[in-house]
Amino acid sequence: MWLALTLALAAPAAAEPASVLDVAAVPHLGAEGRADYGRFLQQGTPRVFALSPTGAWGWAAAQPDLPTTEARAVALCAQWVGQAGADGGCQVYARDLAVVWPGQEGAPPVAPARPVQGGPGWSLVPDGRFLWKGPETARGAYVWAHGRAAGGQDSRGSQPQPHVRLFNNAGWDVLRFDRDPALDETETAAAWLHGALRVLRAKGYQRVVVGGQSRGAWNALQALDEPGLVDGVVAVAPAAHGPRGSPAWGWAVAELREVLERARNPAARVAVATFEGDEYDPDPEARARLFRAFGQRVKELLFLDRPTGLAGHGGGSEPAFTDRYAPCLLDFIEGRPGQCG
Repeated sequence: MWLALTLALAAPAAAEPASVLDVAAVPHLGAEGRADYGRFLQQGTPRVFALSPTGAWGWAAAQPDLPTTEARAVALCAQWVGQAGADGGCQVYARDLAVVWPGQEGAPPVAPARPVQGGPGWSLVPDGRFLWKGPETARGAYVWAHGRAAGGQDSRGSQPQPHVRLFNNAGWDVLRFDRDPALDETETAAAWLHGALRVLRAKGYQRVVVGGQSRGAWNALQALDEPGLVDGVVAVAPAAHGPRGSPAWGWAVAELREVLERARNPAARVAVATFEGDEYDPDPEARARLFRAFGQRVKELLFLDRPTGLAGHGGGSEPAFTDRYAPCLLDFIEGRPGQCG
């Protein structure tokens, strides 16, 4: 008995499972490594973080597949160790959303596999590439609406823009508003989105934000016509009239004015981002005037008007946009004072 007690006292305590978001739980890293791990947590999947007992580390993200991503992360870690041709003791610490380090393994709750709501041509889908809490404990629901490609490509299942990752890391559930390109007409999709957002309210989410890019952003702005339907909107490069040369450009600005004038949600916080050289923007100056005036119709407006160093219709997907604006977008939507650089 005494021997058993002595052995029990001498045995090291088992390590607690680690959350992938717990920067302090990552072993061996110094301050610089922990700061870089924070940057890793902003990346989309697939993503892998590798480290060595020497304190070296390396990470990779958005490679063609998970094995390629893992190999790249381990190789980068080994380069820091300085042992060419060997891994230098580098092992994978985190893979996508899970910690896999021996003794600290921790897998997050799995997002529901089935759509929350849907119908012919659309679905509201919890995105399994993001951490999941559920309506009882999440800070809110962030619904991401993809664009509608001019060539008719199917964007269903595409990963939300990187700034959404910071909302998720802060405790927001992430869902995709997926649409079949064959049926995805502007007003039809707006009606689908209204129904989807009402379902989230009914399920108990205390806050609901809808964000999107291009046509998805346009639909997000349309959701403001119903009081209380959303608490916030993040509209990145909103557009609904095709690229440069489209005959619909003749009435694009007038229809944007109509969408903004239909807003009936004075409690909403709205962020809009536009970009220099956007081939889907028929009149940047006219649209900028409309967006600035729109601030009088909502609780608060954050207008990122053609920020320096970002260009084109896909500017919101650039790492520079995430680094510069994702933290302040989160602060803005949650009602905290912040400064967008």
